[in-house]
Amino acid sequence: MKIIDCRGLACPAPVLQAKEAVEKERPAALEVAVDNDAARENVSRFLTRQGYEVAVTEEGGVFRVIGTLQEEAPPGPPSESRAPSGDRAKILILVGSDRMGRGDDELGTKLMASFLKTVQEMGDELWRLVFINSGVKLTVEGSQVLSVLQAYERDGLLVLVCGTCLNHFHLLEQKRVGETTNMLDIVTALQLADKVISL
Repeated sequence: MKIIDCRGLACPAPVLQAKEAVEKERPAALEVAVDNDAARENVSRFLTRQGYEVAVTEEGGVFRVIGTLQEEAPPGPPSESRAPSGDRAKILILVGSDRMGRGDDELGTKLMASFLKTVQEMGDELWRLVFINSGVKLTVEGSQVLSVLQAYERDGLLVLVCGTCLNHFHLLEQKRVGETTNMLDIVTALQLADKVISL
């Protein structure tokens, strides 16, 4: 079994080390030791996408993410939900704040809520919603747009939420919508998008 010790490393380092091991060696079994929930989720998701069956153990604050390669499963890219067909553009919206614009914070909060409630008008071209920095506050319990985002997710829109940002604001356990993600997934999504709208 290939063992990688990523304790003390912030995301996306644990995922990048796991990715390097899978790409270079594609070991039959791989164990990645991490010491935070975001890294545990990100490494687990990455290994699952690469065709590994994943089990996680925890002892003394250290998570051991153990992947066992499934023979019939080839490595795969991130899932593509709601991928537009034909000539439709893939639009990614990068939400970096819980409010829109500068000036009055109360107005900015209202504008962001209004924007997120209206963004469905983009139709099938809306491909990803990615939340970073204080934008992750919109995905947690108590957010005034939580039900809207949950409805988008039920309709097949992939919502990505930065795990490092959730950890920074101590909100990981309060997240109620979206997939906890890492910078590798975010960069990959930005690269695949035809158009990026940054807020």
